[in-house]
Amino acid sequence: MKRRAEVVDAARIVVKVGSSSLTQRGRIDLERLRLLVDAVAARRVEGTEVVLVSSGAIAAGLAPMGLRSRPRDLATQQAAASVGQGLLMARYSDAFAAHGLRVGQVLLTVDDVTRRSHYRNAYRTFARLLELGVVPIVNENDTVATTEIRFGDNDRLAALTSHLVHTDLLVLLSDVDGLYDGDPRKPGTTMLTDVRGPADLARLKIGRTGSSGVGTGGMQTKVEAAAIATEAGIPVVLTSAGHVGEALRGDPVGTLFHPTGRRRKTRLLWLAHATSGQGRLQLDEGAVRAVTERRTSLLPAGISGVEGTFSAGDPVDLVSPAGVVIARGLVNYDAAELPELLGRSTRDLARELGAAYEREVVHRDDLVLL
Repeated sequence: MKRRAEVVDAARIVVKVGSSSLTQRGRIDLERLRLLVDAVAARRVEGTEVVLVSSGAIAAGLAPMGLRSRPRDLATQQAAASVGQGLLMARYSDAFAAHGLRVGQVLLTVDDVTRRSHYRNAYRTFARLLELGVVPIVNENDTVATTEIRFGDNDRLAALTSHLVHTDLLVLLSDVDGLYDGDPRKPGTTMLTDVRGPADLARLKIGRTGSSGVGTGGMQTKVEAAAIATEAGIPVVLTSAGHVGEALRGDPVGTLFHPTGRRRKTRLLWLAHATSGQGRLQLDEGAVRAVTERRTSLLPAGISGVEGTFSAGDPVDLVSPAGVVIARGLVNYDAAELPELLGRSTRDLARELGAAYEREVVHRDDLVLL
């Protein structure tokens, strides 16, 4: 059996596991957790650096709090995360200690891996932990987060963390042993062993419920996370938690997503995959061509309209005359400033209003095509 070179040769790996793979009926399943830890520890002992992104804090806190199901209100979710996080880390600490390994808890939000002032500090923390032989265990900071507690966010966080720590491989563990071309519970469906780009996914109609079998939120977010990583040059293996040992040995289990791009600036990945536009800038045809074909900055002369309320530094969508969102970027003006600047050259604006107005509305270095 030929092993995957992308896995065997990886010197640094990020492994992500979800709540349903670690817990049952609101309690941590110790057998499942030990299976995961044994596989990660085996790779770590061989010399590979491993970062573990683990969900499960909220789920682990349900039974100790006397809750029968996941609460819907944010405050109770945060309370469950507060109780469950300590329990989860204690179990991980004990399981890794059996292999002579130490663990370190790293609680992150999306901001910590995307905003410049945060991700540099986060990278230094990860680098030092790995240098000291510690296995970092990452979770979203669910106790205080207000927007991140929703199903699948740790998939996206794992992809962004992979970029942050300069990993060679991302392993996403699911309840399903790979990505199928239909509902895996029905006969006649086939697992995709390799995904080499968006064309391989087009026929699956990902995001829709029904016949594709990949329309659930869980698989949807895993495919999106794979896209984030592969666009940054990082291969991804998607398989079930039960196959984690084989996956980390390089056995051809699950689905391998091949890299489609090169490493990009983290904020561009954030813009493309982890933000929504706070407003919209309507472009004329000339500006659309300049932004998409010549990859230039967006100037006031090419903007025909402004929608929404936003401040300088916010992400905004750039929209074609047909109403199609073609790009997203960080805007350099407040929404209230822009209307009187539209359609005018920066030279004229600088002459009339001062040198501060001789600047781009969105600089090309802060813009990503969608």
